[in-house]
Amino acid sequence: MLHIKRSTVLIKPDINRVMLLPLELKNINRVHRIIKDIIKLSESIVTQEIEKVLREFSHRHRNFTTACLSRCDEILTGFELEKNLNENHRILLGSYFLKEYSIESAAIFNPSIVLHPDQSKLKKGESRFIVSLRATGEGHISSITFRTGVINTDYDTVMDKQSKFISIPDQINQKYSGYEATYDTDTDLSERIIFPFTTDECNGIEDARFVKFDNSGEDIYFATYTAYDGHHIVSKLLRTKDFQSFFINNLSGSESKNKGMALFPRRINNKYVMLSRQDAETNFIMYSDDLYNWNSKELLTLPKYPWELTQMGNCGSPLETDYGWLVLTHGVGPVRKYSIGAILLDLDDPTKVIGRLHHPFLVPDESEREGYVPNVVYSCGSIIHYEKLVLPYAMSDYASGFAVIDLNDLIQELLKP
Repeated sequence: MLHIKRSTVLIKPDINRVMLLPLELKNINRVHRIIKDIIKLSESIVTQEIEKVLREFSHRHRNFTTACLSRCDEILTGFELEKNLNENHRILLGSYFLKEYSIESAAIFNPSIVLHPDQSKLKKGESRFIVSLRATGEGHISSITFRTGVINTDYDTVMDKQSKFISIPDQINQKYSGYEATYDTDTDLSERIIFPFTTDECNGIEDARFVKFDNSGEDIYFATYTAYDGHHIVSKLLRTKDFQSFFINNLSGSESKNKGMALFPRRINNKYVMLSRQDAETNFIMYSDDLYNWNSKELLTLPKYPWELTQMGNCGSPLETDYGWLVLTHGVGPVRKYSIGAILLDLDDPTKVIGRLHHPFLVPDESEREGYVPNVVYSCGSIIHYEKLVLPYAMSDYASGFAVIDLNDLIQELLKP
């Protein structure tokens, strides 16, 4: 029996974390009426209204006034109206076409974790990390948000204080088959959000699997995720060096489909390697010369044990150990109960399964069973910290926590016949 140390740290949805989004009104006559009514307001009334708006909202957002002015310009340009309003009128007008959106009012779950590019000013035996999470708010729209923290010498997770603000990118540049999102350097990582910025993402960004990729000594991070437009899903790949600028591209090829794609952290035999689950039931492995194009797959594992008979998949990118590639897996059993287990793949030929747990090592306990989707533990990625596996995991699609497992004990359990 593997010993699991559950952390007391719990990441719960915070309804106070709100971002500004455009308020889109479909009725053109209504928009024109609002604009005309605001323009007709006297200076004194506008000043009074502006004071109320700023008092209520300016402390909730970074650069609130700038956001109002920018939104005003968008509205006036869109309707080909003159822009010769004074600043107070413009601020007030812009505020009528903005809305607050609570990014994680419903849930914050399905985390993945990578080592932070900045490992300075730490004690020996400590590591700084970045956790990405799926934040879900009004309308069940999901986005990617971040937290940072430190794993200390006792393998405890110490989270950094998160910013009270949510900030969208300063720039979003459309590129061929994707886009680039860049954030102000003054913003904390915890306030940067990768929100659905394109049409094929409009109904959510789901389950980012981050991995630090071996790129000849250069820090580079990738994340696979699923974009959803309400009807179809698209597999995407995110790339970043600094978690300030993010480059997002669509994946192509006949096998770039379904959820759960997870990139290996380095090339094997000079090829990129990816875990996948095209049939929504079993684990596959794929090779490609092109990081963005995937056209073939090979069956890796089928559901075998009672805890995974409904379906199985990966829980993030493989982790390299001296014994093989450690792949955490999720399985679905009776009454749609999700649990987490593991397989071990050959280092040189990861199509070969050399170890597999007969039983899951993490199952939802009584405190984790209740949530948006009951009876679920799930993860999108873990890391190895010295002799331990550090696993962030979601609890019933509502909140997220951490577990620590002895790596050697897990490997030995995997290698049992």
